[in-house]
Amino acid sequence: MAEQPCPGPLASLAPLNPQTHPRDKWSKKMDFLLSVIGFAVDLGNVWRFPYICYQNGGGAFLIPYTLMAVFGGVPLFYMELALGQFHRTGAIPIWKRICPIFKGIGFAICIIGLYVSFYYNTIIAWALYYFYSSFSGTLPWASCDNPWNTPDCTNYFGRSNVTWTNFSRSPAEEFYTRKVLEIHKSRGLYDIGGIHWQLLLCLFLIVWVDAAAQIFFSLGPGFGVLLALASYNPFHNNCYRDALITSAVNCLTSFLSGFVIFTVLGYMAEMRDVEVEDVARDKGPSLLFITYPEAIANMVGSTFFAIIFFLMVITLGLDSTFGGLEAVITAVMDEYPQLLAGRRELFVLGLITVSFLGSLSTLTYGGAYVVKLLEEFGAGCSILAVVLLETIAVSWFYGIQRFSHDVKAMLGFTPGLFWKLCWVAVSPALLAFIVISSLLDQPPLTLFDYQYPEWSTSVGHLIGASSFICIPFYMVYKLVWTPGSLKQRLAVCIRPEKTTRAPRAEVVGLAPIL
Repeated sequence: MAEQPCPGPLASLAPLNPQTHPRDKWSKKMDFLLSVIGFAVDLGNVWRFPYICYQNGGGAFLIPYTLMAVFGGVPLFYMELALGQFHRTGAIPIWKRICPIFKGIGFAICIIGLYVSFYYNTIIAWALYYFYSSFSGTLPWASCDNPWNTPDCTNYFGRSNVTWTNFSRSPAEEFYTRKVLEIHKSRGLYDIGGIHWQLLLCLFLIVWVDAAAQIFFSLGPGFGVLLALASYNPFHNNCYRDALITSAVNCLTSFLSGFVIFTVLGYMAEMRDVEVEDVARDKGPSLLFITYPEAIANMVGSTFFAIIFFLMVITLGLDSTFGGLEAVITAVMDEYPQLLAGRRELFVLGLITVSFLGSLSTLTYGGAYVVKLLEEFGAGCSILAVVLLETIAVSWFYGIQRFSHDVKAMLGFTPGLFWKLCWVAVSPALLAFIVISSLLDQPPLTLFDYQYPEWSTSVGHLIGASSFICIPFYMVYKLVWTPGSLKQRLAVCIRPEKTTRAPRAEVVGLAPIL
């Protein structure tokens, strides 16, 4: 980032940053757009969307998906970009400007970000393992002639009269489960076994990459990433257009991934003479590390395409990891500027170390079970509940008219009726429906042939609640420690700080970029 010179007066002036040092800004518009797109387009576009789309009716799923994007995803995306750009601060201190009693949302976001880093970096480490293994004349998951293969390994590509049974396993599946994960050495969550040292090495390399990127990158709905990234924008940047462009790219990427995975699954089902659901038995990383590699192994030039594919997976994961960690960094640095000023490198090192140590349980022989548990509960229902409260706090407590006025000060126009209705009623209603539905309808958790025990579900709920509980805890703390009568306390806790406007001579020349 580079600091921008300030040549010319503004019609509307941004609120001063509470920090004593000048805030950095993006040096180029494209840097910001690519960073936001890099965070939004992640590994979930490659595996989660195709599987969920298939599980919910295929093409028919595109109808609710589009409706959710139009009335939920895009409006909230727009809201977070606008909030970060106007208030120019991270996910924790921003609530002093919006509604102080909801400041626990910022702490909850940081905890969720840490949980995600515990398992997300491990998935990137798996991709790095595949990337390294791809540098061979014959891909190791292309045949059943390897030491880790079992008698159940069945290679049906390019062969006739091969019978596929319920016990059959493809070479790609056995490479993933028995070579990469070595999950057969674990008996479940109660006995996850020792640490897989090759994966530990891969994760160590990915931590160091994260640390270097965060030090030199220096930039940081729901994860606080959009707030962090947008907080470095010029005041009059057209965040409305940014939201539309980024959302469109994200959705198109998911559609493209869906077309590819459906084609592969259909072909594999035809070759095995089974139903498609029998091919895609496990959602999540299994599609990424079994289905795609199996298709690549049977292509001409398989080694080249495997290298390119897993390089793409690594870069997709790193982009999202950068954004997630930057959300935590920006939030904490902005909340404690006096303590952490000039100590960014040490704080980043400490954060990366915590993330690395938290990931150790996912590197064991049963680490895939831990990854699944964290994926389901660490950032599942809790992040939806956090976004719901965030939307309510901005629209109902801060006030939709005040927020619309802030947007007009930046962009020169007031958000239309559609956006206001979504922020006030439609998006919160959709989020509330999803949260309640997910809590009421929770199917048994399984991975491969392993059925998670009941106690693990309780642990998962505790993990999810540990982040969300910050919100009511902080509300109680704020009400107890604020002096005055109950009415005075509520007024202080709900009313945002008055924003101080800068003199014209101090904030100038930030003309709209788009």
